[in-house]
Amino acid sequence: MNTQQLALVFPGQGSQKVGMLAELGESFSSIKATFAEASDALGYDMWDLIQNGEQAQLNLTETTQPVLLTASVAVWRLWCEQGGIKPALLAGHSLGEFSALVCAGALEFADAVRLVRARGQFMQTAVPVGEGAMAAVLGLDDAQIVRICAEAAQGAGVVEAVNFNSPGQVVIAGQVAAVDRAIELLKAAGAKRAMPLPVSAPFHTSLMRPAGEKLALALADISLKAPLIPVVHNVHGKTESDPAVIKTLLVEQIYSAVKWVGCVETMVAAGIETTIECGPGKVLSGLNKRINKSLNCFNIESPDSLAAALESVS
Repeated sequence: MNTQQLALVFPGQGSQKVGMLAELGESFSSIKATFAEASDALGYDMWDLIQNGEQAQLNLTETTQPVLLTASVAVWRLWCEQGGIKPALLAGHSLGEFSALVCAGALEFADAVRLVRARGQFMQTAVPVGEGAMAAVLGLDDAQIVRICAEAAQGAGVVEAVNFNSPGQVVIAGQVAAVDRAIELLKAAGAKRAMPLPVSAPFHTSLMRPAGEKLALALADISLKAPLIPVVHNVHGKTESDPAVIKTLLVEQIYSAVKWVGCVETMVAAGIETTIECGPGKVLSGLNKRINKSLNCFNIESPDSLAAALESVS
């Protein structure tokens, strides 16, 4: 396969699970070595946590974010070690954008692990637990959902469309009363499903602006370089080479919608024919296939899926 036809993508929150990457960790020493690096940066045994810990602990956003970033970077390093070809583009969903920037050589791994733990803390404390909610909406077009959210927000509080994941699949978020109101209106408008998600904060809404301000301060102390492989950013679905602009996009991303459909369309327009998802689960592979049926989508989370992904590009 031509390098220009390949993109690697990195998952966001929701893909974490106890026991993830266990087989890869037993088969390839570099997986555990990457987790050991992250453990040194954070001061606890991350591999033990993901293999033997509680799912509830993994689901705390300040834990989830460094765990998933480390898993993605570990798989990326394994891909390179096993002779996988260099991709033309990288992209990540929300948190996954930080994973992409590490793999692109723009952000040091240890800095990123500490940064996303702080990001998780900032996001969790921006809105008190119990005051925010998110919901997945299936079966309506984007414009309808945006309009209904605006209607629901009248008098009920903040509710916004925050993840444009694939055609007919959008996530909304905001204050509990406003999200509940939007769910009622969306169902009345013909949504196939409008269901609350088990998350602890209204991510990617304007309510996250205080978290963005704190992240900006944290980023000020971190060195960011121009990516060696272009990264497609969630905020606008384009690549960016200027480190100062990338920092701004990472701040804006916290309180802006994730335009995943736009990211994938940009990759396809650039000639990408195959995407490989690095890390646990197949969430992005499923979304990518729904966005563009012609894409070949693979994921790497086990020795067998690694072999299939390597074979796909040979």
